[in-house]
Amino acid sequence: MTASAWLLFITISLVTALSPGPGILLAVSNAVAWGPRRTLWSSAGNVLGVFSVSAAAMAGLGALLHTFAWLFEVLKTVGAMYLVYLGWRQWTSKTSMFDAPLPAQGQSGKSNAALFRQGLRVALTNPKSILFFTALFPQFIRPHGAVLAQFLALTRVFATCVLTSHLTYVLLARHTRQWFGTPRRARVFNRLCGAAFGLLGLSLLRVKSPT
Repeated sequence: MTASAWLLFITISLVTALSPGPGILLAVSNAVAWGPRRTLWSSAGNVLGVFSVSAAAMAGLGALLHTFAWLFEVLKTVGAMYLVYLGWRQWTSKTSMFDAPLPAQGQSGKSNAALFRQGLRVALTNPKSILFFTALFPQFIRPHGAVLAQFLALTRVFATCVLTSHLTYVLLARHTRQWFGTPRRARVFNRLCGAAFGLLGLSLLRVKSPT
C-alpha cells in the first residue's frame, strides 16, 4: 500500500483499538486484580483471538454471517452470555481484589493459562470484530497482490494497536490501584466493572444481523 493508505489504516486501527470494549475492560480488571505482568497473558490471548477472527473473516466467515442470520445470532448470543457471566462474577465477588498483594508479592490466584483463555474467548465471541474485519480489509487489499502476505501485514498492525491500547489502559489502572485501596471504593470498582461487562453483553444482543 501507499504511505497514505498505511497511515489511514493505522489511524483507523488505533481509534478502534483504543475505544473501550470487552478486551479493554478485561485488561483493566485483570491489571488491578493481578498486576500488569499477569495481564499480558490475557492480552496475548486477546491478540491471538484477533488473528483468529481476522483469519476467519478472510476465509469467508464474515460472508457467512451476512448470509445466515442464525449463525450470527448464535455467535452473538454466546458472546453476550460470556460477557454477562464475567459481569456477574465481578459484581457478586465477596473478596476485594485490592486487599491482597499483587502476584509479584506472593499472591497465587488465577493461572496464566486461565488468563490467556479468558482473553481469547472475549475476542472470539464478538461478532462485531468479524464484521469489522470483513468491512475493513477489502478496502486495503490489492486484488492482484499476495493475499496471504497482505493479510499478515494488516493483521499484525491491528494486533499491535490492540496490544498498545491494552498496555496504555493497564498502566493507567496500575497507577490508580492505590486510590481504590479502601473496601468501599474496591466494592464500587467491582460493581462498576461487573455492570460494564453486563451492559456490554446486553448491548451485544442489540447488534442487528447484516442480512
